[in-house]
Amino acid sequence: MTDLPPTEPEVTSAAGERPAPEQPEPPTREDLEREILGEHPHLTSAEIVSRDDATIERARVLWRALGFPDAGETAAFTSSDKEAMALLLSLVESGALDFEVAVKMTRAVGRTMARLADWQVATLSDYVEQLEHDGMGTGSRLSTGLDVIRNVEPSFEELMTYAWRRHLAASVGRVEALGATDSDLHTVTVTVGFADLVSFTQLSTDITQERLAEMVEGFESLCADLVTGGGGRVIKTLGDSVLFIADSPRAGVDIASAIVDRIGGDDRLPDVHVGLATGPVVMRFGDVFGSPVNLASRLTTVARRNRVIADQPTADAVAMLDAYTARPLSERPIRGFGPIHPFAVRRLS
Repeated sequence: MTDLPPTEPEVTSAAGERPAPEQPEPPTREDLEREILGEHPHLTSAEIVSRDDATIERARVLWRALGFPDAGETAAFTSSDKEAMALLLSLVESGALDFEVAVKMTRAVGRTMARLADWQVATLSDYVEQLEHDGMGTGSRLSTGLDVIRNVEPSFEELMTYAWRRHLAASVGRVEALGATDSDLHTVTVTVGFADLVSFTQLSTDITQERLAEMVEGFESLCADLVTGGGGRVIKTLGDSVLFIADSPRAGVDIASAIVDRIGGDDRLPDVHVGLATGPVVMRFGDVFGSPVNLASRLTTVARRNRVIADQPTADAVAMLDAYTARPLSERPIRGFGPIHPFAVRRLS
């Protein structure tokens, strides 16, 4: 009979119970970072661009344009950072872009992605909190967040590329519609709208931060849906206000009327007023500049709650249409514009 090797004695507690298996360590912030980046940062700025001083300085400028501070001699970079810098620098060195244009495009990407990342993290944080509250998480917010990131990151990375291409095509189409022989392809005549919540500052001091966040998100989401659905484009949101543009006064009034009807009739949101102004604006870097932008904002200060107030060019354009009314108001001093006759405009039915 073959002798069996000796076995380790089974360890039990004083009560004769087996000890509980060791629990894995909960994930840390570094684990989340590694999951997203694919590796821990381990390269210095000199190591991601190991060339002459001029090239290193260009890489630092591009890194700042992406929205990140200089790291000095700290090992703050990954292999992906090295590849990204090499890609950007190769565009300049090949002559595809000059350095100034490369910096501007990089800054646009950086600003857009920074805001997108903040928005996504805020949304996912609420989702993770809800999963934990409903008992569908892991018991650790970081661990649940890590699982969510693993599940959604690949799909949303593809979605971002798709959305960028779709919006790029739309943007190129808008420029082409202005005419290839125009002296300034960045100047276009549009109707600018400025939707503003009534007494928001006072209201924000009387409600909880959670309720305030819900109200702002609801307002911005509703406006975005109504503007886009009406053929307009949201330029930016400022918490209690939304700046948008439309191709024509009619479209602008339709969108503004829809905002007033929907938000003014929602008991969960404050009342709203909308200012409209039509004229030439300069479109640069995703924003619009010009007198109509300022005037649309100023007109909200003379608008009664749940009303749309417009300048004369907008009112004149819709007054000729059967489905709209444009009622002149008394002359008002508008800061930066002097005395102006605003119009109360609305869509019938």
